[in-house]
Amino acid sequence: MIVARASVVWASILIASVSGGLASGEEPSGDCFWPQFHGPRRDNRSSETGLLRQWPADGPAMLWRSAGIGHGFGTVAIADKRVLVAGDVNDRTVITAMDLDGRHIWQADDGPIWTGAHVGSRGTPTIDGDRIYYLSAVGELVCLDAKSGERVWSVNILEKFGSENITWALAECVLIDGEHVICCPGGPRTAMVALDKHTGRTVWESPSVGELAGYASPSLGEFQGVRMIFTLTAKAVIAVHADTGALLWRVEHITWNDENILMPLYHDGHVFVSSQKTGSVMLRLVAEGERISVEPVWRNTDLDNHHGGVVLWDGHVYGCGRFNNNRWVCLDWATGQTKYQERGVGKGSLTCADGMLYTRGENGLMGLLQATPEGHHMISKFMPPQEGEGPAWAHPVICGGRLYLRHSDLLYCYDIRPAPR
Repeated sequence: MIVARASVVWASILIASVSGGLASGEEPSGDCFWPQFHGPRRDNRSSETGLLRQWPADGPAMLWRSAGIGHGFGTVAIADKRVLVAGDVNDRTVITAMDLDGRHIWQADDGPIWTGAHVGSRGTPTIDGDRIYYLSAVGELVCLDAKSGERVWSVNILEKFGSENITWALAECVLIDGEHVICCPGGPRTAMVALDKHTGRTVWESPSVGELAGYASPSLGEFQGVRMIFTLTAKAVIAVHADTGALLWRVEHITWNDENILMPLYHDGHVFVSSQKTGSVMLRLVAEGERISVEPVWRNTDLDNHHGGVVLWDGHVYGCGRFNNNRWVCLDWATGQTKYQERGVGKGSLTCADGMLYTRGENGLMGLLQATPEGHHMISKFMPPQEGEGPAWAHPVICGGRLYLRHSDLLYCYDIRPAPR
């Protein structure tokens, strides 16, 4: 079922829910391109500069607030003057397209919602040119026309590849690699698959690693001429050949309740992963002829990231742990040495722009600080409106001089540029 436009009831709600906004015809400045989870490079770093280095006491100016996106924990993707986000509306998973003023353009259906623990959509849409891809919590992968929201194709990856859902439901944000959509159904048949992005046809299936999917999203890297895709399964970190689907290596990474959530971070021949209780692990890639293997470099349990992501900046990894009393941690990338542990805004997520960390507590509190191993020194903080249901788990996004914060059924947009002189 396609919902190309909101119903009359929804339309009346949406008109009333959007406030503020820009003057007619005015557009935000800057490079507004954040087409997938954690941005263009999937590294959680914005390329923007010239943003505010300190916020007013009550926070940056809110440009608009938009409701009616449905309950969920995934964040936004932005491209071609469109803001995309997914949420649960009644008993359906719905993808919403908005303009840069927060006005809804269309809403499209992606099947039934997850009805188990922590009800709410998980993933972030992926924008690729004139197509949008989204994987729901129950495995419905849909390809939509970006302009109209009309369905191009869809497939349930759990049903198609003989797998089953995981304890708290799939949370993967799919990866576009050239002509392929990469997703990870897990299970006895395969760990990772590549689908033709135009038709949904299966291109390759990796071997199974004998376990279900994790909650992680895949990332892409190249080493010694070999392109590979990394992900965390329920019990391991794996690498698959990006062109053939061949399993290159598997390293066991057992964590509490199989909650392997972090998208593996690849940089300069090394892969970093982190999970609650188990902590952080650095792996070095090794080439032996055509064979690629890995070896451990260091381990650190101070940073045991739950689902708030990490950032690599200037030779250091920043993120929040869970079983270390919810402290924000900085680790040396090369050695794994802990540089600091601080409480900050409380356990949460983050993003990075122009050497600044934007931290968001799951209580909603936003913090701004410099990304430096010398200390977690808060420059500014503010509390957005507490209108949403449940914890504020959606990761913050910076795009076009704006800060986007999602909480349940609501999306807030803030201006974080200096005032014009």
